[in-house]
Parts: sequence; C-alpha cells; structure tokens
Amino acid sequence: MNDRTERIIQILMDSFWPMLKAGLQFTIPLTIVSFILGLILAFLTALARMSGVKLLEWPARFYVWIIRGTPLIVQLFIIFYGLASVGIRIDPFPAAVIGFTLSVGAYNSEVIRAALQSISKGQWEAAYAVGMTGRQALRRIIVPQAVRVAVPPLGNSFISLVKDTSLAATVTVAEMFQISQRITAATYEPLWLYIEAAFIYLMFSTVLSTLQGYLERRNDRYVSK
Repeated sequence: MNDRTERIIQILMDSFWPMLKAGLQFTIPLTIVSFILGLILAFLTALARMSGVKLLEWPARFYVWIIRGTPLIVQLFIIFYGLASVGIRIDPFPAAVIGFTLSVGAYNSEVIRAALQSISKGQWEAAYAVGMTGRQALRRIIVPQAVRVAVPPLGNSFISLVKDTSLAATVTVAEMFQISQRITAATYEPLWLYIEAAFIYLMFSTVLSTLQGYLERRNDRYVSK
C-alpha cells in the first residue's frame, strides 16, 4: 500500500464521523421538521383546492404553480440571500426549513388531493346518512382511508427530501454535504470525500426505504382484513 492510498484511507476514516454527525444533527432534523410542516401545509392546500371556493382555491393553485415551476435552489436563494438584500434576514437553518416546507407542501398537496379524491362519494354519503358533519366525515372516514393510499408516495417524498437537504449547504447550513465540502477544501480529495458523503446519504435512504417497506406491508395487511 503506497503513501497516497494510506493518506486517502486515513482521510476517509477521519471524516466519516464528522459527516455522519452532521447528518444526525442537521440533515435528519431538517428533513423531519420540514416534512411535518410541509405535510400540514400540503393538507391545507389540498383542502383549499378541493373547496370549490375561489377565494381559497386560486391562491392555492398559484402557490403550487409557483413552487413546482421553479427550482428549489432558486427558492432557497430568494429566501436566504434575496430577502436579506431588502433587510429581511433569516438565519440559515430557519431559511432552509421555510424553503423545504414550501416545496414539500406544494408537491405533496397533489398527493394528498389525489388520495382524498380516490375515496368514493358513497363514503361521504354514508357518513352524512348517519348524521356526521362534513368535518366529522373527513376526520373519521375519509382521511383514514386516504392515508393508506398516500403512504407510498409520501414515503418516497420523505426519502427524496433527505437527499434534497444537501442543497441547504448553499445557504450555509452546516449539514452533511457542507461538512464534506469543508473537509474537501482542507484535504484536496474531492472524489473520495464526495463518494463517502454519497455513501452516508445511501445509508440514510436505505434505512428509510426499509422502514417505508415495513409500513406499506402493514398497510396492505390492514387493508386486506
């Protein structure tokens, strides 16, 4: 084993924990917080689009159109750098949360809307027949069934968000990818360090994919009963 190989191995060993730690401290929390807030926003947006009230429907449509039609990195730059230029300064982590929440909300509103619309009108009629209000029918009958439909695409969205959080490095959030960039700048070994970062992202995604598969199997067993 030559000196360069030994150096690369040592760099990878030394950098693994700092990158993994950044993933656990920033990447995963950023993903979870953004996804939860994004789901709330997505649900409200889906309801607004299905409401039939133009005052609610058109702003929701406009929001989805804007977010889905522009790159996420541009949205992050507008929130962090653009707003700062007009005196509205947002710290890096909250700025990233806002950007990812808006993105999750827009994309997943379509998932939730499709899931809600997949429930037959007969379910609504049955709920009304036993004296439920629209809100009660939604909470007790429609949403539980829609959740089972939405689990697979929402799971895919969550896993994608884990990888998308690497863009937070562009707004100076010290998440895993930015740590890999810092180490690369100090060691001049971009190929191996970026491969190592990709491997850690792959670890996270594999664990989450396994969990998603478990939830889907439980869901299938529940539906089949």
